[in-house]
Amino acid sequence: MGKIVYLMGKSSTGKDTIFKRLLEDQALELVRVVPYTTRPIRQGERNGQEYYFTDEAGYLGLKRQGKIIEEREYHTFHGLWRYFTVDDGQVRQEEKNYLMIGTLESFLKLKDYFGADRMLPVMIELDDGARLQRALNRERAQAFPRYEEMCRRFLADSVDFAEEKIREAGIEARFENNDLESCLRDIRKYIVEKAVCAG
Repeated sequence: MGKIVYLMGKSSTGKDTIFKRLLEDQALELVRVVPYTTRPIRQGERNGQEYYFTDEAGYLGLKRQGKIIEEREYHTFHGLWRYFTVDDGQVRQEEKNYLMIGTLESFLKLKDYFGADRMLPVMIELDDGARLQRALNRERAQAFPRYEEMCRRFLADSVDFAEEKIREAGIEARFENNDLESCLRDIRKYIVEKAVCAG
C-alpha cells in the first residue's frame, strides 16, 4: 500500500523548501497533494501549486458537498483564514506514494481518514531564533508585509507543536533543519526505507 508522506513543523522551519526538493527527487516518485486555503495569495505563489486559493463561498460549497476531510481556521489580524484538505480525487491510487504538508492537528485528522498504516509523518524542526529570523526575512520580501500575522503564527506554534501533543500523536521521525542538504539526505533515507522499499 502506498504511503502519504506528511511533512509538518512550526512555521519557518523550511518545510516548503524541503517539500519542493522531495517532489523534484524523481527516485522517490512522490505525488503532490495540494491543500486549500482562503488566505490571500502571497507574492510568488501560484494557484494549484502551494495551495488552491478560494474564498469563503468556495469553502462553504465544498463543505455542503461533504468534500472536506479536515479543516483549520485562524482568526488573524487580517480576518478569518481557513486551511483545509479536500477529497477531490488527488489521492486516488493506493500503490502510489503521496506528499503533503500541514500541521500536527491536520495530520491526526488525515490519519483517522486514511488510516494510520497509510500515513508516514515527518517532523521538521529548527531553533526558535533561526525560525524567527527566517520569518522576518520572508515578510520583508513581501510587497505588503504582515508582521502582526507573522508574530501570531510564531506564538501559536508553541501551543500547536507542544511536546506533549507530538508524543501523543506518536511522531518519531524528527529532522533538524540546521543544514538543508544534510536534513534532506536524512529525510530521503527515511522515506526510501519506510515507503519506497516497503512498497
